[in-house]
This record gives sequence, C-alpha cells and structure tokens, in this order.
Amino acid sequence: MLKFVKHTTLIGLLAASAVSAQAADVTLRVGHLWPSVAGPHVDLMQVWADTVEEESNGRIEVEVYPGGALAAPPAQYDAVTNRIMDVTATVQGYTANRFPLTQVVELPGVVDSGEQGACVVQSLLDEGLIADEYADTHPVFLFTHGPGGFHINGTTIREPSDLEGLRIRRPTTVVANILRELGAQPVGMAAPESYTSMQRGVIDGVALPWEGALSFRLNELADTHTEIGGLYTLSFVVTMNKDVYNSLSAENKAVIDAVSGMDWATKAGQVFDNLDVRGRAQAVELGDEIIEIEGGTSNPAWAPAIEAGRKAYLDDLESRGLPARATYERALELAGGDCAL
Repeated sequence: MLKFVKHTTLIGLLAASAVSAQAADVTLRVGHLWPSVAGPHVDLMQVWADTVEEESNGRIEVEVYPGGALAAPPAQYDAVTNRIMDVTATVQGYTANRFPLTQVVELPGVVDSGEQGACVVQSLLDEGLIADEYADTHPVFLFTHGPGGFHINGTTIREPSDLEGLRIRRPTTVVANILRELGAQPVGMAAPESYTSMQRGVIDGVALPWEGALSFRLNELADTHTEIGGLYTLSFVVTMNKDVYNSLSAENKAVIDAVSGMDWATKAGQVFDNLDVRGRAQAVELGDEIIEIEGGTSNPAWAPAIEAGRKAYLDDLESRGLPARATYERALELAGGDCAL
C-alpha cells in the first residue's frame, strides 16, 4: 500500500509539474543594454516583465537578459526585427540614420527631464510624426533619459575651450555634432563600453546623464562633472517583434497593450529622473567637483556652438527631404505645453 501511495504521489507531482510547464501560452525573451544591478534593469525592465506576467495570470512568461547578453547594444533593434529576441529596450541612435526624426528630441534645449522627454517622444509617436520609423517592429513605449552632461577625469570643463581636443564618448551622431562644434573629438561607443575605455585612457571623458554615470560606474573614474542644462537627452525605445505581437491571442495582446504607451513612457522617464538624483548624490559623496554652467545652453559662451550643432543636424535632415523642422517645432510645443512639468 505504501509503495502505491508513493507511486501515485510521484505521478501527481509530475502531472502538476507538466501543467505548470504548460501554463504559459508564450515566452518573451527581452534583451537590453544595462547591467543586471543597474536601476534601468531593476526598476524598469524587470518591473515591466513582472507586470506582464502578473497581468496575464502567467499566460505570458517573460525572460529578461540584461547587459547585452542576447545582442550587443548597437545590434539590439535588428535583433528584434530578426527574431533573435522578442523585445528590446535600446537606444535608437545606436542604429545610425534609422530614426532621424525621433532623434530631434535629443537636440539641445528640447527637454529638461526624463519624464518630460518621455512625454514628448511618446507623443510624437502617438501623433504619427515618427511612426514610420518603427514600421518594422511593434513599439511598446518610447522615453528619454534626463539631461546629459560631461564626466571627465583629470581636467575641468568650464567653457567650450576646455573641451578642445578632448576625446569624449558620444552616444549618437546628434551629440557628436554638438561635441564637434564645441571643439571636442567625439568617439562613438555604446555606454557599456565607456568604463573600460576611460579606465584605459582611450577617452578622456563621457557625455552621459547622471543615471549613466551611476549605471555604468563612471563616477568611479571621473573626478569632475559639468552640468549644462538642456545640453542633450537620449531617446530609447521598448519594442517587440511584429510577428510575435501579431501571433498573440486577443487576450494576450490586451495585456501588452495595457503595459504600453504614455503610462509606461512616463514611468520610464520617472525612473531615469530618480536615478539622476542618485547618480549626482554619489558624485557628491565621493567629493567630486561639479560645475554648473549658468543659463545652460543659453549661456553666451556656449550658445553659439550649441546652436551650430542643432542647425547642422536639422539642415542635414531637411536636405534629405525629411520634415525635421516641423517635427522639432512640434517637440518644442509639446515640451512647453502638454508635456510641461
């Protein structure tokens, strides 16, 4: 009798295990660029994944792969289109010339915070002004980080001439234009590469928000930081493979739709703003020097070069027949209107 009980118990456990294994209708593999201990992973992408699983009652399982585990940051968007992964959170500007209208939000003086920038870029998508740039995937939500600044080792940046000849990591071509006009030597690389490059002396510093200095441990290396209000912001997209989305049941699509759009764009912007506060506080605690440029991008010493960088980007897009200035003007309207904080 005992053997029979043990046998039937084992069968019951195996059956329960099989049911559990079959509970999920679909498994989504999500890849992104941040380290597993960084705030954007812990406070945003893992929270999004957990919410999807909870709201679907387990019908959708989400596996999150941080740190570029499934694809290097510059290849992450293509990795979604090619079904190497199902969802990514990545930087549009890492795929050069693919999202030129989206990147107008990166221009100086457009937004002042991650929350405001998220509202602006998500609104541009919702209004259809940049939607064509995402025709090959299913965008979930768009957002930006907060204001970018300079994080340097061994020298201080107080005026444009201090940047002359310095090798500064730049995230995108938009920021490269600005750096070039300011006299720096922009060096293109994804954020995760910055620490090693700065440690080895390949670059003299980085252009990143405080969140980036925190997430990628740049505060360990930089000893001076320069804040220029409104210098630039970087745009991000969380997007899904189109076939994967279309193959979902109506019930599961509704779950994804519910964790998409402006609500989650705003959450993302708030996460990045909170991480900016933490990143700056860390630099203060380390005793680093923080230089605040009075007036930000309107400062007379900085404004001419910054305006030249902005104009160069818009002129280039217009020369290619893209409505860059109309999109830029709408971004400014949103920043000062519906997205004003």
